[in-house]
Amino acid sequence: MRRTRVLLAAGAALSLALTACTTDTPTDGPGEEGQTSPSGDWFDAEEYETQLAQRDMEPEGPADEPWLQAIDPSYVDTSQYALEGEDREDPTVCFSNASVSNPWRVTGWITMQQQVEVLQESGDIGEFRVSDAADDDNQQISDIQTFVDSGDCDAIIISPSTTATLTPAVEAACESGAPVIVFDRGVNTDCHVTFIHPIGGYAYGADAAEFLVEELEPGSRVLALRILPGVDVLEHRWAAAQQVFGESDLEVIGHEFTEGDGATIKDLVTQHLQRGDVDGIWMDAGDGAVAGLEAFEDAGQPYPVISGEDELSFMRKWQEEDLTALAPVYSNFQWRTPVLAASMILDGEEVPEEWVLPQEPITEDELDDYLERNADMPSLHYAKFGGEDLPGFPEAWQDR
Repeated sequence: MRRTRVLLAAGAALSLALTACTTDTPTDGPGEEGQTSPSGDWFDAEEYETQLAQRDMEPEGPADEPWLQAIDPSYVDTSQYALEGEDREDPTVCFSNASVSNPWRVTGWITMQQQVEVLQESGDIGEFRVSDAADDDNQQISDIQTFVDSGDCDAIIISPSTTATLTPAVEAACESGAPVIVFDRGVNTDCHVTFIHPIGGYAYGADAAEFLVEELEPGSRVLALRILPGVDVLEHRWAAAQQVFGESDLEVIGHEFTEGDGATIKDLVTQHLQRGDVDGIWMDAGDGAVAGLEAFEDAGQPYPVISGEDELSFMRKWQEEDLTALAPVYSNFQWRTPVLAASMILDGEEVPEEWVLPQEPITEDELDDYLERNADMPSLHYAKFGGEDLPGFPEAWQDR
């Protein structure tokens, strides 16, 4: 059963304004000179309300295979991409990956490779060509163009590094005639056959912010830690948090870009602690949460109420220290869905035009169960990786 959610007022206006920040010094809090309207072009009121509603919708699909479930799907005909006879034997699937530069992406990439092996063994796909852009937009644009120029890709999967910059490259892939599958992060086009993602950044950011509002006393001081700007799912997380915090009595004392670096996170939290109390930590991704908590330990301060993520390092710290915490989830099992979708499309099967996967945070009541199920996994593993039924489990994820 879900937690009772904070009631949110409908409407597009975001009432909280925060100053821009750097990673050098703590930012000024709300109400100080220089504040700007939050979120800018990234906030879409209609999509925000849609995602918040989707959190309570029952997904369609097999209960034990959440990577094949879909929330409120609208299906598209893919018969034009169906391969027949010899053409359907061992088709080549090409994958342009933004990177494997953080633990979430490493976990997902392992899961995807294990799913590919299953599909290759069954003959549903053949060669699986992969490029890794190492978070470089220009490199990923080049990678996609190389796939297009080769003419060998029967289907092209793309996980974009950023949103706007990669849009023309995705459109070029669509123009090649091969079905294009986008997942994880979106782009500003609908030319792809399907866009696969969990509910989204608004839902993630709201889950985390609502938890802090529920657990903290009015007037409590909250620090927001962000990875980087310009990625739709991350911007949406922060936009949702601003909406929730703006309708609360909490004081947001700043928001800081960390690039997901543990040392940077610890340093920034330390700087804020030197200026005053920090009662809560909101994060747009929790793989550096433990570093932030270490800053409280070093300062001799009580732990904050914190939203992290389903990374095991954070979840184990949560259990060991009996934290007041929540693990929002951006479902890592989504890495299975694109290759399964590619096989379905090449068979001419219908797929959701926007394939929205379930996205449930891990609560205190579920913490012990998830930690027990992942007891033999490394600290940088993600609890909801969804690969327990794949042949390489558990060694493939342990030997990273």
